[in-house]
Amino acid sequence: MSLLSEYMKKEQLLKQLSDELKQLEGDQRLKSELDFKERLEALMKEFNKSASDVIDMLDPKPQDSGSASKSNAASTSGRRKRKLKIYKNPHTGEVVETRGGNQKTLKVWKDEHGADTVESWLVRTED
Repeated sequence: MSLLSEYMKKEQLLKQLSDELKQLEGDQRLKSELDFKERLEALMKEFNKSASDVIDMLDPKPQDSGSASKSNAASTSGRRKRKLKIYKNPHTGEVVETRGGNQKTLKVWKDEHGADTVESWLVRTED
């Protein structure tokens, strides 16, 4: 690409960005947000507070001890525990307990007898 064509493309891009900037400057939402930011910074300066101080004050998370918050996070995050399913093969008497459908013996049974048949072998479900 020639230097002149590159210059012309950059000039066109600059004009486009300039037009977008002018459009944004006329947007009332932007004016409102800029006003809020200026007032907030003035208030922070008046009370000698940093942004992290304000975030800490407004953060809804409780400031518990480290061990308590870690245990709560582990119990509330992620998936819930799957139910334990207990299957009994009527042909062999073998029992399989699983929390998921990816259990090795269960897969073999499903391949041999079919998924619907194996599901009928469900003895009970526990939490």
